[in-house]
Amino acid sequence: MTKTLVVGLDGASWELLDPWIEAGELPNLAALRDTGTWAGTRSCLPPVTFPNWKCYSSGKDPGGFGVFWFENVDLAAGEINVMNGGDYDTAELWDYLNDEGQSAGVVNMPTMYPPRDIDDLVVAGGPDAVEGEYRSISSGYTSPPELAEELESRFDYSVHPDPLLSSNDERGAEVEAILDLLEKRFEVATTLMDERDLDFVHVTLFYLNVLHHFFWDDEPSLRAWKIVDEWVGRLDDREDLNLVLMSDHGCDATQTEFYINEWLAENGYQVRDTSVDAVLTRIGLDRENLLAVAKRAGLVDILARVVPESIQQLVPQRDGVKRDRKLEAIDLEQTKVVASGQGPVYINPRFDVESVRESLMADLSEVEDEHGPLFTDVYRGEDVYNGPYVDAGPEVVVDQRPGVHVNDGIGGGTIQSGPDRWAAENTPYGIFAASGPDFEPQGELDRISILDIAPTVLAAHGCAIPTDMRGEVLPVFPEDPAIGERDPLSIEDALGSDDGDAVEDRLKQLGYME
Repeated sequence: MTKTLVVGLDGASWELLDPWIEAGELPNLAALRDTGTWAGTRSCLPPVTFPNWKCYSSGKDPGGFGVFWFENVDLAAGEINVMNGGDYDTAELWDYLNDEGQSAGVVNMPTMYPPRDIDDLVVAGGPDAVEGEYRSISSGYTSPPELAEELESRFDYSVHPDPLLSSNDERGAEVEAILDLLEKRFEVATTLMDERDLDFVHVTLFYLNVLHHFFWDDEPSLRAWKIVDEWVGRLDDREDLNLVLMSDHGCDATQTEFYINEWLAENGYQVRDTSVDAVLTRIGLDRENLLAVAKRAGLVDILARVVPESIQQLVPQRDGVKRDRKLEAIDLEQTKVVASGQGPVYINPRFDVESVRESLMADLSEVEDEHGPLFTDVYRGEDVYNGPYVDAGPEVVVDQRPGVHVNDGIGGGTIQSGPDRWAAENTPYGIFAASGPDFEPQGELDRISILDIAPTVLAAHGCAIPTDMRGEVLPVFPEDPAIGERDPLSIEDALGSDDGDAVEDRLKQLGYME
């Protein structure tokens, strides 16, 4: 049976790549599209790392596994908690490969921390595998545990770059560290696949999208994509390999920052309490300013070690407080609505949910900037999610227009602005491309769902499709693979751990929870 390598290109979009392909900058990507099969993809809402990497690997939307964004909002209990890999209640495509006696490796996959056992290996990655604020994890990110020492000794492997990119102005060592990581991801994935004779390997280039966020289509992003293109050429030349390229979501240049919780307060859906964060923000004392000073002075590592986490958390972010700190800044008894970033909106069950939802959806649909409505649609949660966890999800989900960044900070005071920290924002429109011995070249397909990729990979490996996967097998095979359906696997006992505070730290550093 042919091996399969899935290369996960975080935040990749044809909108970014097409001009470079047409200019001849990415010849191997161009050749792959010419000789293989490719398409645009549609992500699940919200179009974010959490939850879309798990949407890909499980073939389900968030209603199927219970994680709707980086945070879980429970207004009835008055709690907001950061999510991690143990919170996803689902089996994934590698579990089904294992169940059919095939070996799998997962390298640098977001949503996989803490790592769990599969046959053969897991290397957790993305924004969620962390040790402490501003520091990369040095152990505990692999399964089996001893693999971490091998990766570091053989490949000088690290989960996160050092120094960490945190500003559009940082184009030196911070960018070089990311480019070095991208090379190492490919080296590790291909070496382990060959040495261990793995049937399937997935590798994610998470920090590719960090470059998109800070630089969009500027030189640092192009340099990264030239590395990807070179590796695509090497891999596509292999006759023993099915190569699949895909992304969790897309990206586009940021036009507007919309501070949704500030809008909710302005429009009577949210009532504020006075907090120390608001006072510090007004005088210009915020985390971004302090981090910039610490980096210039070379004190980041020292401060991260010696300043207690509880003290660090008292310093607000420039655009307001986030996660559970949001609940400190509002009067929950009088607040009707609280929003997460980039889409999910939660209604306080102390109020008449249906009445609030009806007026909220109508009001959000009218929000505009100089380019038009901010949202391509405003949905009821149950209209976009399916599965046992729909009731735990948001009551309203906004589909942000490409170029709009929905920011959930409370206390920054601004409702709309131009691009702030991010030059590019996530969109639901990602990429897919496939080439290899088991695939029949089809050229460009109509837009597919991210949920289609897992069942298609399983079909390529002769595995039956679980009945709870919502995607379809793509028409990329010379003939109907004639695979059937099967009962889903449960891996509830293999999941679960709580490292939410550390996850939150890394998300803040990267700008996801600014």
